[in-house]
Amino acid sequence: MLSCYTISSLCIRPFSGYFLDTFARKPLYLLAYFIFTLIFAGYIIAGLLTLFIIFRIVHGISFGMVTVGGNTVVIDIMPSSRRGEGLGYYGLANNLAMSIGPMFGLFLHSGGASYTTIFSYALGSCILGFFAATLVKTPYKPPVKRAPISLDRFILLKGLPAGLSLLLLSIPYGMTTNYVAMYAKQIGLTAETGFFFTLMAVGMAVSRLFSGRLVDKGMITQVISAGLYLVCFCYFALTACGWLIGWSSTFTTILFFFISLLLGIGFGTMFPAYNTLFVNLAPNSQRGTATSTYLTSWDVGLGIGMLSGGYIAEIASFRIAYLFGATLTVVSLLYFHFKAGPHFLKNKLR
Repeated sequence: MLSCYTISSLCIRPFSGYFLDTFARKPLYLLAYFIFTLIFAGYIIAGLLTLFIIFRIVHGISFGMVTVGGNTVVIDIMPSSRRGEGLGYYGLANNLAMSIGPMFGLFLHSGGASYTTIFSYALGSCILGFFAATLVKTPYKPPVKRAPISLDRFILLKGLPAGLSLLLLSIPYGMTTNYVAMYAKQIGLTAETGFFFTLMAVGMAVSRLFSGRLVDKGMITQVISAGLYLVCFCYFALTACGWLIGWSSTFTTILFFFISLLLGIGFGTMFPAYNTLFVNLAPNSQRGTATSTYLTSWDVGLGIGMLSGGYIAEIASFRIAYLFGATLTVVSLLYFHFKAGPHFLKNKLR
């Protein structure tokens, strides 16, 4: 059922960018948000598995629209001189929600709360978010004369080099979010691995506060390069934990959690920069397409990371899987340095 949600969300992203660029963005965003909210009420009354799966598919579609729509609206309402900073704060809010939501849900579940109660809390939270979204004032978007339907209406073709760099980077990230706890157990780390994600979230939160401002100063490629170098180091260090554990478990445990903090800083630094890079390659009339291309590149890499990480671990080990992921970060770094970065500097519109 999780795959239904993920696949439907991924499939709608390219089309959501086109819709947001063609029609008024805020009404479309609010419609998707309303459907997303309504589905939680559907979960409460769903008595059949088939009905629940249908709700999951619709939920994924609405989530894909909401995420692209929200990101695009933020870009619309922020002055260009503070766009990176605004995206950083918006991303920070997303990180906090993704951290608090699962923890609160598990807290309710472990306390004996029913699924109806848990979904009711989620519904209440979404209702509050929906009313907050209605208060956002967006600028008037004049109608744009559209060319015939073509590939660049759904994918920002100028953003493909950066998209490939981002995709390569998100593969090891997908491995991390899904398998780091199993990797720690496999190599013999006994510490509570839940703190890995907590420290990673802290790193992302802190880095987003300053990276957006650097992006607004025009340092987009420099910020991405700095984040890439840091992430490369982290994944090779994470791989090395599999060998270092035999030398000192205490040192390896400290290194393991220090890596999580640095990973958060590295990715948190790059997210506003990558987002701004895609937007700066597109005219204002294609902001939705730019955002959907950015998010689609990331999501495809996450999916590949989930599948490839599990497969490599099955035929070899998680240590080899992370070594593969670390190698991909080097490829991403080199590709960005020699291709994606120069391509952006040559084709950027602002």
